[in-house]
Amino acid sequence: MAADEVILLSTWASMFGLRVQIALAEKGVEYEYREEDYANKSPLLLRSNPVHKKIPVLIHNGKPVCESLIIVQYIDEVWEAKSPLLPSDPYHRAQARFWADYVDQKIHSGWAKVYFTKGDDQEAAKKEFMDSLKVLEAELGEKPYFGGDEFGFVDIAVVGFNCWFYTYDSYANFSIEAECPKLIAWAKRCMQRQSVARTLPDPHRVYDYALQLKKRRGD
Repeated sequence: MAADEVILLSTWASMFGLRVQIALAEKGVEYEYREEDYANKSPLLLRSNPVHKKIPVLIHNGKPVCESLIIVQYIDEVWEAKSPLLPSDPYHRAQARFWADYVDQKIHSGWAKVYFTKGDDQEAAKKEFMDSLKVLEAELGEKPYFGGDEFGFVDIAVVGFNCWFYTYDSYANFSIEAECPKLIAWAKRCMQRQSVARTLPDPHRVYDYALQLKKRRGD
């Protein structure tokens, strides 16, 4: 049987692409990584994701799969023999999907509100963002990982943001560690895993990248 051909289209600082890279690392899947340029998207990306035209896209034996959380679930189903990411119990699996969706709806979207607003609106957005992180931290509770004792789907959904926390703190002039110490302790625990430590970029490099994006915006 021929080996699987696996290609990942992404960008190095994307927390969504990082999810996919971590999932592939957890499963021990070999793949070809292709860096995409937001300003000059490749023909392969545009063909593979003609609806949204965005990364990440996983191309498995010529068939594209889009949207990071969907890709991670696909990886878990296709390479099921090693390191299960989603719980086997249907209820717990549904809960994991709920919290992964919460991350996209509240954490990612919440930061966008902070980034694209000013003055009183931005202050309100900062409070909303931090409150959302606290809800996430409460779900973590005293558990080592969001799913319990094992690193899994929700951890992958969240941990890509860890390399952006320094940027968030610097830009918004707050401290996520001071407000959500258990969440940061969890992030440090995740960083002890090779799949995470070898994938996430340096937070200061991300910060420099964010400054470049800010300059392009004209701020």
